[in-house]
Amino acid sequence: MSRMNIRISGLGGQGAVTAAHLLAMAANKDGKFSISNPFFGAEKRGAPAESYARIGTERIYDRGELVFPDVIMVFHPQVITMQKSYTAPFYSGIKENGLVIINTSADLLSDEDRKTLDDLNVKVFNHDATKLALEIGKTELSTNMAMIGACAGITNIVSLKSLDGAIQDRFGKRYVASGGTATLDEAIKKKYAKKEMLLKANMDTIIEGHKLAIEWAKTQDLQLVEV
Repeated sequence: MSRMNIRISGLGGQGAVTAAHLLAMAANKDGKFSISNPFFGAEKRGAPAESYARIGTERIYDRGELVFPDVIMVFHPQVITMQKSYTAPFYSGIKENGLVIINTSADLLSDEDRKTLDDLNVKVFNHDATKLALEIGKTELSTNMAMIGACAGITNIVSLKSLDGAIQDRFGKRYVASGGTATLDEAIKKKYAKKEMLLKANMDTIIEGHKLAIEWAKTQDLQLVEV
């Protein structure tokens, strides 16, 4: 059985749970098997939040905390700098030849961190996802989309087409008016038009994150598991 295990560490409100769900949904659309689940304590903005996506070629039954990930995504620098995480150090359990994607424009690793990851041949991609989200999605809330795009670009675990479909399924359900008046119909059109703009902005953010990640991956000797 071939499987990729992805652990996402962030802070409440960053969409870590949504990110894992979208990756799992996209994997299903690509004909793969997947399970996603969250792991967090107090549900409040700024508190530690983790989520997991398990994607493979055969049915997956195990749930719960993902102890040995192939890929770790860090959504916020404080996961590293302030250990705002349920997993410490943040890379605990990562497999040999793994991948870490960090939402940052600066190098946050200590010499000890770097040596440990180097010894495991783990590659680290510093990806300024929040900047990308603000530039393209026009909101910091699209940070998780930029991270999803980067993960897909490097690992090829899901396709852009399937990610687009997953986003449409997750956020883009059309409203159905039952016997509505012209006023109601117009209100629905406006609301849906705004949603369409949001969906497009999110997908554009994913695509750009995907593109940047592929360019970075070309410079690396990656040995990730293929699913």
